[in-house]
Amino acid sequence: MSRFSEIDIPAEVVAAARCGDPRALEAIYVATAGPVMTLLGRLVRRRAVAEELLQETFIDVLQHIGDFAGRCPLPAWIRTLALNRALMYLRSPWYRAVDRLGSEVLADEAADPDHHAGSGDRALERALMRLPAHTRAVVWLHDVEGYTHAEIAALLGRTPSFSKSQLARAHLRLRGLLAPEIAIPGGEPCRPV
Repeated sequence: MSRFSEIDIPAEVVAAARCGDPRALEAIYVATAGPVMTLLGRLVRRRAVAEELLQETFIDVLQHIGDFAGRCPLPAWIRTLALNRALMYLRSPWYRAVDRLGSEVLADEAADPDHHAGSGDRALERALMRLPAHTRAVVWLHDVEGYTHAEIAALLGRTPSFSKSQLARAHLRLRGLLAPEIAIPGGEPCRPV
C-alpha cells in the first residue's frame, strides 16, 4: 500500500482524464484505489460500507474530474473526496442506528485476510477498530494522514480542543488495549536504572 503523498500521477494522465480518456481514468483508479480503500476502511470500520464509499468516491471523481483545477496533487483531491464521503456517512442517522445495534466488528471486517502484517500490526488494527468512529477518525487523520487539529476540527464541525482531547483519550485507550499484546512473556518489565 502506498501513501497518498507517494502517488505520482503524470500531468499528461491528469489532462487526459480531464478530457474523459477511459485509460487515463483507469490509471488514476489503479494508482489511488488502494490508499482510498485503506482510508475508508479505517474510518467506517465495516468493509462492505468502505467498498460502497469507494465506489461513490470514484463516481465523484468521474463526474467532477473536469472541475479539478490542479491547485493540489490529484491524489490529495481524491483523498479529500473520500474523506468527505466517510465523514458524511459517520454523521448520517443510518450510521448511528446501525452502530447502536452492535459495535462489534466481524472478524472478516476487522482485518483484511490478504494482509500479511505482523502480529503487532494486527493487534494495533484490532485495537483501532474498537475505538468509537469519531475517535478513530481523529487518530487516523492526525497520526497517519498528518492533518492538524484545526483541520480535523473543521472536517468534523468541532473545535480543535475536541480533536486534541479525542486524540489524547484514544492514545490512552490504545495503550490499555495493547498492553497485554506487548507484555514481555515470562520476564520482568523493563525499569529505568
